[in-house]
Amino acid sequence: MGRAFEYRRAAKEKRWDKMSKIFPKLGKAITMAAKEGGPDPDMNSTLRTAIQNAKSQNMPKDNIEAAIKRAAGKDAENFVEVNYEGKGPHGVLVFVQCATDNTNRTVANVKSYFNKAGGSLVPTGSLEFMFNRKSVFEIKKTDTIDVEELELELIDAGLEEIEVTEESVIIYGDYTNFGELNKAIEGLNLEIEKALLQRIPTSPVEFTEEQLVDIEKMLDKIEDDDDIQAVYTNIA
Repeated sequence: MGRAFEYRRAAKEKRWDKMSKIFPKLGKAITMAAKEGGPDPDMNSTLRTAIQNAKSQNMPKDNIEAAIKRAAGKDAENFVEVNYEGKGPHGVLVFVQCATDNTNRTVANVKSYFNKAGGSLVPTGSLEFMFNRKSVFEIKKTDTIDVEELELELIDAGLEEIEVTEESVIIYGDYTNFGELNKAIEGLNLEIEKALLQRIPTSPVEFTEEQLVDIEKMLDKIEDDDDIQAVYTNIA
C-alpha cells in the first residue's frame, strides 16, 4: 500500500496510544449517553455502545462506572455535540466532531489549529457531500464465523458491506440503521469490539509522505484537544 499509507497508520496508532487523552474522551461519551438515555446499558443502546468502545480501548471498569455516575450528579456538566468542517494543509478535507460545555472556547481552538497550519474552517455543511455517514461495527474474527451466512442474517437489518481483515470482521451500514444492526449482531451472540458512527470519504485522496507530515501535525493538535471526540479526513 506504500510508504505514505504505512506512515499514516503508524502516526494514527501513536496518537491513539495516548491513553491520558483517550480515557477522558471515552468517559465523556459514556456520561453523555447515560444522561440522555439513563444509566442502564440494557435499556440504553447508546450507552451500551459507548461502554463497548471504552472496553475495546482497555478503559478500566472503575472509570466506566465513574463516568456513568457523573451523569446523575447534581454538578454534571451539560455537554453539547457540535461539528466543524475545514480545509487543512495541501487541501485535505477535515470533519471535526466535538462534545463541549463551551462552544465559544471550542470553535476558537479549532479555528486556531486550522489557521496555524495554513488552513481554514468552512461553513457548516460544506463538506457533507464529501463524506458518507455509516454505521460501523467491528467483531473479532473467529473460525466459527461464516461470512456468507452472517451477510444473510444481517441484510434485513441494513447491512451494506462486510470487510474481513486478519483479525476482524467489519460490518458497514447506513447510519440510520445503527440500532437495528447493533441489535441484530448482538442477537447472533457475536461480541462487538467497536461500534461507531463514522464519516467515510466519498472520494479519498492520496497524499505524499511529505504532505502527510504537515497534515499529521495539524491533526495531532486537533485530536489532543479535550473537546474533540473524533476527526475524519479524506485521506485514502
